[in-house]
Order: sequence, then C-alpha cells, then structure tokens
Amino acid sequence: MRKTHRIMTFVLCAAAALTMVSGCGGKKGDASSPGGEDGVFTIAYAPNESTTESADARNGMAEDLKEVLGCGVEEIQASDYNAIIEALRTGKADMAYMGSQALALGVERTDLEPIVMKAEEGDKEKAIYHSVLITSSSNDAIDSIEDIKGKTIAFVDPDSTSGNLVPTAEIIQAFPDEELNSDMLHTNGDFFEAVSFSGSHQAGLQAVIKGDVDVVPISDQILASEIANGNAAEGDVKIIHESAAIPTEAIVVAEHVSQETRDTLREFLTAYDNEEYFADVIKVPGARFVECDMSDYQEIIELNKIINDF
Repeated sequence: MRKTHRIMTFVLCAAAALTMVSGCGGKKGDASSPGGEDGVFTIAYAPNESTTESADARNGMAEDLKEVLGCGVEEIQASDYNAIIEALRTGKADMAYMGSQALALGVERTDLEPIVMKAEEGDKEKAIYHSVLITSSSNDAIDSIEDIKGKTIAFVDPDSTSGNLVPTAEIIQAFPDEELNSDMLHTNGDFFEAVSFSGSHQAGLQAVIKGDVDVVPISDQILASEIANGNAAEGDVKIIHESAAIPTEAIVVAEHVSQETRDTLREFLTAYDNEEYFADVIKVPGARFVECDMSDYQEIIELNKIINDF
C-alpha cells in the first residue's frame, strides 16, 4: 500500500469470515426462481445490523418480502463484510445490506449490483452520513483530531467505511507532515501507542466510554441510534472530528439474481415503509430506500483501487 500524502474525501469498507445459520447452503443455478434451488431467498446482514433491537424488524421485512417473492425468505448474520461478499459470490446469499467500501471491494470479486440506498426522509440529497472520531467526555487530554497522536485507538473493522477507511484518510489529512499511510496507522507504536479493532461500532462506543481505549471512529448515525436507544448517554462522549460526507449503505443483489427479481425487489424496497425496520435496522428513523446504481458509488470504487493498488 503506497503512502498517501493527500486525503481522499471518501474511503473503504469490507472484509473477513461468515457465520451463517444452518440450511442456507448453495443455491446457485436456478435463476428462474427467486429462492433458487432450495426455495429460500437469503438476505445477509453485518453485525451492525444484527443487534438485539433489530432482530424483530429484520424478521418483519423477511415476512413482508416472502409475500412478494412467493418463496421462503431468511436472514443470515455475517461476521464481517468480506463474508457477505463471499456469500453473494458463491450463491449462499441473494441480497445484502452493505456500506460503500464493502461494495467497492465486492465489485472486484463478483458482479453485484446496488439497487437502493438509504436516505433520510426518502430524499436522495440526504443519502449521506459521516464518520466521527469520539473520545470519553472525561478525557481532558483529547479535544481535537490533532491530539490523538500517541494515544490508543480501536477501529471497527478493516473493511468498514466509517469505522476504518474514512477515519484513516482523515487522520492522514490532519497530519500532512507525518507522511502517514494506512500501514503506519494500523501498527502499534508507529503513530498510535496501540491499535485494535472492536468488531462493531457499538462495541467501539462502549470501549471508549469504559476507558479501554482513548479514541474510536463511529458512524454518526449509529452513535445517534445508540444514544436514542439508551445504550449510551449523550454526555458520555465528545466528538473531536467529523468527516466529509460518505454515500450511505446500499442493498445489493448477487450476480445470479434474475432481472425480473431485481425489478420486483426494487419496487418493493422503494415502497417499503415499515418504520421499525428503518429505526432499528437501518438506524435512521424516518429514512426510506431510494433507487441507486453503481454510479452513486463510483468515487469510492476508484479510491479503493488507488489505495489498494488494484
């Protein structure tokens, strides 16, 4: 990975291994049926969308979609975004909800297609969010991004957009004289005293509240959701930096999904108005899905190629 002297506005998100429920085996080959050979249409979610609060809402959408597709619908929880990509590639998942960096990595490995993206109030102009760096409100040594050198940090996941890639780029931009690159920011003792991965935005938030680490990056929408759900108090943390806008997460379909099914899914999702789903799974009350295509993520895809030297 080459050194990066100028920051990119957006950056990456996606990688690692999948924990799938039994019975969701390969279904490749039967494009005529939405459920494939096993008669079940499978949706993959990452840990951020697989919390206790979101289970009923996810199941609710699965039940609604079952009526539309005329086949069984189930959700699987992936351990990370790389696992979701692999499930889509191998036919073990038909549809997935993923961030822009995961999408950028995914197109390098399989012919997935984004069909809708989340947008606050269903307004595509608001189909953006931010990565914020936070620290404990009681940490008097850190008040801005310029104070984080030599501290401890827990990124979310190597392939998280707002939990790793964007904050990595923002830190590089904030310290131009250091001539930083991603490897340096993820190696103990190079720029940070210690670097770790929390596994989820929620876990990172709790780690900084407890004082286990000094700084964590988190999606501003997930932070707001955690506070609204009572999992953290607004006064527990302080935001020391906010990134530039990032395109929101998309629902993507796998290469083997037929055009007829894609059209049905797009129509269903853009009309879907189950508020519980958007509040608990999508983490933005009042949000709705709006149509999108690969062009909405092209800048992220190109930046991913540059940073990873594809």
